[in-house]
Amino acid sequence: MLKKRLMAIANLVKKDAIVIDVGTDHAYLPIYLSQNKIAKKIIATDISQNALDGAQKNIEKANIKDITLICTDGLNGIDIFYDTLIISGMGASRIINILDNHNLPNYIILSSNNDYYKLRKYMNKIGYKIIKELVVLENDKYYDIISYEKGNEKLSNINLKYGISKDKKYYKYLYQKQKEIFKKANFIKKMLIFKELIILKKLSI
Repeated sequence: MLKKRLMAIANLVKKDAIVIDVGTDHAYLPIYLSQNKIAKKIIATDISQNALDGAQKNIEKANIKDITLICTDGLNGIDIFYDTLIISGMGASRIINILDNHNLPNYIILSSNNDYYKLRKYMNKIGYKIIKELVVLENDKYYDIISYEKGNEKLSNINLKYGISKDKKYYKYLYQKQKEIFKKANFIKKMLIFKELIILKKLSI
């Protein structure tokens, strides 16, 4: 059984998709997608050959034939057709670097470890709209998972900063986090954080 974050990602994959999972590590997600007949073909990439060696063992153990492993940095050198791109478990800057200057598919699922504002802003800029946004709590850490399709949308600054998940527990967590920062901040920073606290308080109610 997949952990919560990977399960949430798997639930966003469309039936019979041709998937690339970038930074696949142990290939747990591709194996699940194959075993449950969600994706009809899966390409799993990783920059680490050691990681892919471990992934290959997991795939062979599961007796799966429809997963192709490729050792590469992000999407470099990928010339196989795919209609769904998954990138998770990396920072926003790294994800943006992978997405930049590539022929991207219509459907993308992203889960960053940080700076969601930067990532949402970038995706909006390159012509992708949010289809669904989920927040998952795993090992005392919140993960934001977003599915995108090509298209334009206007996002407010609040949407860019805090997303559109409407997860009140998540917003309450962000509120408490900002509250702790507020206590230790100097006067000027307090004025800026106070505005954030008001917004997050409204979102968490």
